[in-house]
Amino acid sequence: MIKTVIRIAAVALTLSAATGLAYAKDPMVGGAPMFASKNIIQNAVNSKDHTTLVAAVKAAGLVDTLEGKGPFTVFAPTNEAFKKLPPGTVETLLKPENKATLTKILTCHVVAGDEMDAAIKKMAMTNGGEYDLKTVGGCVIKATEKGGKLTLADEAGGTAHITIADVKQSNGVIHVVDKVLLPKM
Repeated sequence: MIKTVIRIAAVALTLSAATGLAYAKDPMVGGAPMFASKNIIQNAVNSKDHTTLVAAVKAAGLVDTLEGKGPFTVFAPTNEAFKKLPPGTVETLLKPENKATLTKILTCHVVAGDEMDAAIKKMAMTNGGEYDLKTVGGCVIKATEKGGKLTLADEAGGTAHITIADVKQSNGVIHVVDKVLLPKM
C-alpha cells in the first residue's frame, strides 16, 4: 500500500514538473498560450490583450510580413498601451488614408533579428547602460538597463517597459510593452 502511494506521488510530481515545463516553454499572453511553433501573427490573434495591435497590423497590411520567415523582434503594445494615446488617435490611424503613418508607427516596433531580453540588457550594460535598437521602420529605440530592468525610449520622448519578455515564436520573439513607441513625427 505504501509503495503504491509513493509511486502515485512520484507520477504526480513528474506530471506536475512536465506541465510546469510546458508553461515555461509556451507562456501565456492575453489569456492564450503563445506556442513557440507558431509565428507572430498566429499567436497574436489569440491574445485578448492585443486585439488593437492585430487590427492595426491588418489595417497596415503587415500580416504577410509578420507571418514571414524573419526573424523579427516585436515590441507588442497591449490594448491598454493604445488607450494611453490621445483620444481618437487609434480610430484615426486605422483609416485607409492614414495607412502610411500607421505602418511607420508599427514598423517602429519591429527589429530585424531575434533580440532576447538578456541580450539587449547585456548590450546596454556593455555600452554604458544604453543600447540603440534600429527598427525596420527606420526608428531608433533606446534601450536603457537599470537594476535588471529595461526601459525603451522612443524618438518622440515616450518610454515603455517590457511587461512580458522573451515570448518565443517560430519566426522571432515578442516582448509585450506597456506603451506605444512613436517615431519622430
